[in-house]
Amino acid sequence: MDFTLLLSPDCTRHAVAGSSKKKVLELIGQLAAPRLHGVSDFDVFQSILQREQLGSTGIGMGIAIPHGRLATSSKPAAVLLTLDTPIDFDAIDNQPVDIIFALLVPEDQHEQHLQTLAAIAHRLHDKKCLRAMRNAETDLELYQMFIEGSD
Repeated sequence: MDFTLLLSPDCTRHAVAGSSKKKVLELIGQLAAPRLHGVSDFDVFQSILQREQLGSTGIGMGIAIPHGRLATSSKPAAVLLTLDTPIDFDAIDNQPVDIIFALLVPEDQHEQHLQTLAAIAHRLHDKKCLRAMRNAETDLELYQMFIEGSD
């Protein structure tokens, strides 16, 4: 998958001070909304929050993949964050999270949504890629580590 179609350097942040799950989800809204014309920060936040209320998107190993569908969006977008201090995300392994990859997709793209989530999860289970992402020292380096993976 060509992750550059989803993720841009301006939606990638390393060593974010994320004090809580809610604050991180708000930041995701602030970063993603400008890429999704006609969608507000609050729309993004609400979409992800509604999904989180169904069950945590913390998949283990310090990773969360919050995601949501937007009725007013015509294209997908993503936000990638690493946190300076891991936070509680109600992950399935009960471990705190320090890598967050948020995905926003148009409401009508069900199949693409599932395929994209699978590709993201696959990339984030690559231990070499994870190590490089956790060691990134700049936003751009984090972006490049995710885009390039361990290939």
